[in-house]
Amino acid sequence: MIRKVLFCFAAAALASMAAAKSYTMNLFEPAMIGATEFTPGAYKVEVIDQKAVIRNGKTHGEFPVKVENGDSKYTTTSVRFSNGDGKMHVQEIRLGGTNTRLVFSE
Repeated sequence: MIRKVLFCFAAAALASMAAAKSYTMNLFEPAMIGATEFTPGAYKVEVIDQKAVIRNGKTHGEFPVKVENGDSKYTTTSVRFSNGDGKMHVQEIRLGGTNTRLVFSE
């Protein structure tokens, strides 16, 4: 009985991970998200509930986001920045092929 319950929990966890949408984001210069600095390169972005998981090899992080819907679909994935302290900070990621934008809070 306990094995069946554990199996059900494991299956549910795998199903929720498989349901997460994945997108690609390219950074062309160093950028900060929270206290994490990301170097230029291609990153995988997954949206899980109100959290963005961003990774590229050893560099990764999980960040709370506000998931918002725009008026129309974004043709490509784009990143919006702020530059208040001399460093580029990711404010928003607009996910290509969707009308979804991820808004980061500082």
